[in-house]
Amino acid sequence: MATVGKTAGEKALADLPSGAVRSFEADVSGDVVRPSDPKYERVRQVWNGMIDRYPAVVARCAGVADVVASVTFAREHDLPFAVRSGGHNVAGTAVCDGGLVVDLSTMRSVRVDPDRRTVRVEGGATLGDVDRETQLFGLATALGAVSETGVAGLTLNGGYGHLSRQYGLALDNLRSVDVVTADGQVHTASADRNADLFWGIRGGGGSLGIVTSFEFDCHEVGPEVYAFFAWFHGDDTAAAMERCLEWAADAPREAGVLAFTGYVPDLEEFPEDSWGDPALAMLGTYRGDPADGDAVFRPLRESATPLADFSGPMDYVDVQSMLDEDYPDGLRYYWKSVYLTEVTDEVVDIMVRYTESAPSALSTIDLWCLGGAVEDVPADATAFYHREKPYMLNFEANWGDPADDDANVAWGRAGIAEASELAVASGSYGNFPGLNEDPAKQRFGDNYERMVDLKTEYDPENLFGSSGSVAPRPGGD
Repeated sequence: MATVGKTAGEKALADLPSGAVRSFEADVSGDVVRPSDPKYERVRQVWNGMIDRYPAVVARCAGVADVVASVTFAREHDLPFAVRSGGHNVAGTAVCDGGLVVDLSTMRSVRVDPDRRTVRVEGGATLGDVDRETQLFGLATALGAVSETGVAGLTLNGGYGHLSRQYGLALDNLRSVDVVTADGQVHTASADRNADLFWGIRGGGGSLGIVTSFEFDCHEVGPEVYAFFAWFHGDDTAAAMERCLEWAADAPREAGVLAFTGYVPDLEEFPEDSWGDPALAMLGTYRGDPADGDAVFRPLRESATPLADFSGPMDYVDVQSMLDEDYPDGLRYYWKSVYLTEVTDEVVDIMVRYTESAPSALSTIDLWCLGGAVEDVPADATAFYHREKPYMLNFEANWGDPADDDANVAWGRAGIAEASELAVASGSYGNFPGLNEDPAKQRFGDNYERMVDLKTEYDPENLFGSSGSVAPRPGGD
């Protein structure tokens, strides 16, 4: 059969025995989408518009049995393999060329047990799906800060968000998971069952199997919280950052803040004479009495004269979705991170200089103020390692024109490379991984060898290798 002009997916599908493909389609109760299917163009696309890959088959799973069938089919036919939940991993790990995509996006059930204060979440659910259900009972679990993000990818790599300083990472709130491993077996993993697998799932980034459901602890949150969102002119960055760091050192755990540099958007909510100027913004929440929010964040608000201040009491679900429109499907993204033990003058200088040189006015440089409950957990208690670091610097390159890909990726890489040379910098975060070009050991630190042991045990053929995680030892040694 001629293959000239065919995509990687079409070529790979043509190489598969037609009878095996038909048998697989019969085994799966959800949709099995081939390159010739009208749905194919839509289902192969992921959130990051820079990712353009052509799988041979997309299995839109309806349940765990479909996931098992997909794993078995990929293993038996030596197919590249990718798993999609929300599809928001910036490196594009939710899709692969010439392989099988296990698409969990229709598996979005969320079930709350208000008496036990737990929530059971299927592997394709988004943060918004979970918040909508848990807030019916005045509950929430610690997740991220953009409601359209998939729960699975966020949690398996860590999961920072508004609740992190009070309740830890998303993975710290896990009670149990159901996971399909590379041999097609279904396991329940928790502190009491398959504890080694549970250790590796929490931070392993999907490298040990496909989690089809998560059980989280919930906490009393909302329905109303205080949101702090103020913008300052870029000329005030140094002074405002100094006050922000002073505040973060003594802030109550019920409060947290993310500071970022970028450009004032051309929106009527901002003074017109500031449009397009460099800016520093601070986004935070306080989960105590909303009436106390003004007092809690007053030192930040008074650090300089705000260009705009959108702060005030807000429903928790609205806080969780307020950034959604800034990260639409199809925009192009390159995000890369490094942890910091201290925010020095050199760090602030990097933020200012690289903001001024950013190829895209949509890009930001984010400083996450961490600590609190995240660092309460020992570094070796889960696969997630970098707990004691009080800050994380993240370069978010966001742009729209494919012609600008090289310039924006180069900007993000150069900024993180310069920051990484500082004595206060080390490690990286799995949810802001660039394109997974850096060694996995940067993520796992002293937990790396144990992760390699688990990978060798549970996935010796590296079926789940597209996640950019650790590789098994050769020959299963």
